[in-house]
Amino acid sequence: MAIIEAQGITKVYSLGDINVNALSGVSLTIKKGGFAAVMGPSGSGKSTFMNILGCLDKPTNGKYLLEDIDIGNLERDELAGIRNKKIGFIFQGFNLLPRASAIENVELPMLYGGISVKERRQRAMAVLKGVGLEGREDHHPNQLSGGQQQRVAIARALVNDAPIILADEPTGNLDSKTSAEIMELFVKLNTESNITIILVTHENDIAAYSRRIIKFLDGRIIADEQKERL
Repeated sequence: MAIIEAQGITKVYSLGDINVNALSGVSLTIKKGGFAAVMGPSGSGKSTFMNILGCLDKPTNGKYLLEDIDIGNLERDELAGIRNKKIGFIFQGFNLLPRASAIENVELPMLYGGISVKERRQRAMAVLKGVGLEGREDHHPNQLSGGQQQRVAIARALVNDAPIILADEPTGNLDSKTSAEIMELFVKLNTESNITIILVTHENDIAAYSRRIIKFLDGRIIADEQKERL
């Protein structure tokens, strides 16, 4: 079953009198439970493509179906609802609130869903335990290592039971040992919970944890390889 389907997606940005083609006819399908690494040099279109997958932007032409929902037909509020319920975002810079504790950061996505305080706390505690941070719930970001902060970010992405995780250079600020631990956590989430994971990386050793590598250049997919995971 396809969870993501891109059909001939183009994206054109107007810079004054100049049109910049960020994407030129990108088509691909990602099945539920897939794990894909997206690679390519700066300016290749991969970030634009990820923004469209994350419902942060719409294609200029073409169609993007997320669980058979045509994203191009949705209004801004509907897109926000899709992002909150169906997509967990993880970033290189962690994007945690510095004055909030780990558990308060994880509870944030649930504030928009009318979930009770008690249930928010229970769910946040459970996902923090699941990513190995039991006992660290009340620590603030400056009391946590980089790897622990990224685990908080992963817990935040998981707390609404989103079926898709989009990760943008999730190990970019981490040392090699911690990067391996984070990627092993992604593999566990993918294999045991069947969560679909799409990550952007410049690093071949990080991409090797995925089961598919998609390479962009000049707004097009130039390679799409299924592979055995390490």
